[in-house]
Amino acid sequence: MFLKRSYDAEMLDDFSIRDIRIDSALIELRVINILLGGNSISREGISKLHTETCPLTVLDIGAGASDILRSIKNKFSNLVIYSLDRNRRACIYLKGSSAEVKVTCGDVLNLPFDKPFDIVHASLFLHHFDEEEIRKIIGSLLKLSVKGIVINDLRRSIFAWLGIKVLTYLFSKSEAVKYDAPLSVRRGFIRKDWTDMLDKIIPCKYSIKRKWAFRWLVVIYK
Repeated sequence: MFLKRSYDAEMLDDFSIRDIRIDSALIELRVINILLGGNSISREGISKLHTETCPLTVLDIGAGASDILRSIKNKFSNLVIYSLDRNRRACIYLKGSSAEVKVTCGDVLNLPFDKPFDIVHASLFLHHFDEEEIRKIIGSLLKLSVKGIVINDLRRSIFAWLGIKVLTYLFSKSEAVKYDAPLSVRRGFIRKDWTDMLDKIIPCKYSIKRKWAFRWLVVIYK
């Protein structure tokens, strides 16, 4: 049954890969976020938690190139971006492409921070984990965030799978994107997945919205 969530490993979950394949995937993911609405989804989520003009610190987990936060930086006054990624090649890529992002190479399951951030942002990241791990991650991130968490992730759907399969076959030059993108959709979520996970995190006030194209915007409030 397609709607049953997949737990197969993606290529980018192999942290032994530290070559040009990571760079190519990050470049293509940036284009995907621009064309398929990823940037505007995260901007909307952050706006729900932050309406002031004061400085804003955002921790981007599983950040890759932190392309979404970098693209919306001018929408928020004094936005300071902190990036966390376990893949060393991704961290090197980000450090080389953006001096303004404060990059930490580390594991979200063992957070290397001792200070809070206003908001924690996770885009196309949590689908890499199983439900128990996601609950643990969100619980830890709630302790680390002052205002809450913004999650931008995939909606599991046969139509999303078919669409991304065709798009990557026709246009992608990245081996990792061609393999991972369709699998990512199968690892994505339906609404019940979110409610089942979030209702087990107490206290946890949240909102869930379906967004284009085949995405979820989940905002968790402190």
